Amino acid sequence: MTQPLTLYDRIFDAHVVRTDADGTTLLYIDQHLLNEVTSPQAFESLRREGRPVWRPRANLAVADHNVPTTDRRHGIADPVSRIQVDALRENCEQSGIVHYGMDDARQGIVHVVGPELGSTLPGMTIVCGDSHTSTHGALGALAFGIGTSEIEHVLGTQTLVTRRSRTMRVTVDGVLPPGCTAKDVALAVIGALGTAGGTGYAIEFAGPVVRALSMEGRMTLCNMSIEAGARAGLIAVDDTTLDYCRTRPHAPRGDAWERSARAWRALRSDDDARFDAEYALDVSALSPQVTWGTSPEMVTGIGGRVPDPEDIDDAGRRASWTRALDYMGLAAGTRIDTIAIDKVFIGSCTNGRLEDLRAAADVLRAAGGRLAPNVRLALAVPGSQQVKRDAEAQGLHEVFIAAGFEWREPGCSMCLAMNPDRLEPGERVASTSNRNFEGRQGAGGRSHLVSPAMAAAAALAGRFTDVRQFVRAAGGF
Repeated sequence: MTQPLTLYDRIFDAHVVRTDADGTTLLYIDQHLLNEVTSPQAFESLRREGRPVWRPRANLAVADHNVPTTDRRHGIADPVSRIQVDALRENCEQSGIVHYGMDDARQGIVHVVGPELGSTLPGMTIVCGDSHTSTHGALGALAFGIGTSEIEHVLGTQTLVTRRSRTMRVTVDGVLPPGCTAKDVALAVIGALGTAGGTGYAIEFAGPVVRALSMEGRMTLCNMSIEAGARAGLIAVDDTTLDYCRTRPHAPRGDAWERSARAWRALRSDDDARFDAEYALDVSALSPQVTWGTSPEMVTGIGGRVPDPEDIDDAGRRASWTRALDYMGLAAGTRIDTIAIDKVFIGSCTNGRLEDLRAAADVLRAAGGRLAPNVRLALAVPGSQQVKRDAEAQGLHEVFIAAGFEWREPGCSMCLAMNPDRLEPGERVASTSNRNFEGRQGAGGRSHLVSPAMAAAAALAGRFTDVRQFVRAAGGF
């Protein structure tokens, strides 16, 4: 009798080249994604060894971390960023790897570009030198980040030396309330599990709330699985997955599509599959989430208050909370909806897709008005050139500009301080990014993670505010 399989095991087993007695596995990699930050050393090492890229067509490179999001006609001003972007282009030209540079019509954040082009598809094993590769697991793929030496190994062999992860199923029950999104679900899960709760696991997200999410919402959820410490996040294939993949430029066509779709429908966990851990969360009473500290697990609802470290029995956590409040410049007991902000960032591989921009624009339309006087800068940064074109075709850019936002070119932007879009010391931002660590968005910057809708609401109010008031005013969206 065949042992019941989880989705993770089903994909992993289909890609095993060899497994040693100690569990070390050589895994075949279907798609390798590259960026300008983590790949240069790997290419250089291959050159020194006189080894070519083994399967160039199974690699895709996109410049995203260092590219400017303002006028690109003058190139990249920062010399280090320019060197990295140029090196990626040159390495790909020499190796025969497809490369989307910053002036390419397909450029964007690699975790947005891959799915929208159909370069990443269900059942694939996908790796990239970036932890948020887990995003692609929303398509029923096994996707995770790797280090520089592993990048070299994949470039040279199209395989990866790894070990099987443990499996966890996170079941999200109930009905997602109006005003709450996949980002709020992700933050709630991380708040419950903690940033180490998923360590060593591949998390499969399941349950009625997950099945009701769009593909873009599912990508947000899988993207944030890394912030719970997980190796990967996955969601089983269903009609939503297939409908999303069907028209992608690189997806199969005709009879090949029908064969692929039949095979992809099997990419789910067996009903009696056993997971190493299970967690369930009912989100029926969930409120929009806002992080208050320097870790994604330091999160509460918009109606909450900054917690008091003295209420924590664990000395380690108490010290962590105390340090976080000191860095964030917040006092215990502060109401979340009284925290004023300086900047707003809508974008990133977590929330830079069309659905995210539309959700923010809906709030701006419903509320009317412009940025609050204390908001010095608000950025709306599409996740790709395609997202930008689609958003402009729907007039979303006009909504952002009318409200006082800057409408930018695609890239990682203010998600991380590796390009000109960054916080100054002491500045506080409502951010749709995925990390709020110390200095993540600029040295001394204070980051609060929220959904795109919550970020838009904060931009108009000048502080964190309950977006549900705008949802009610607009009759729901």
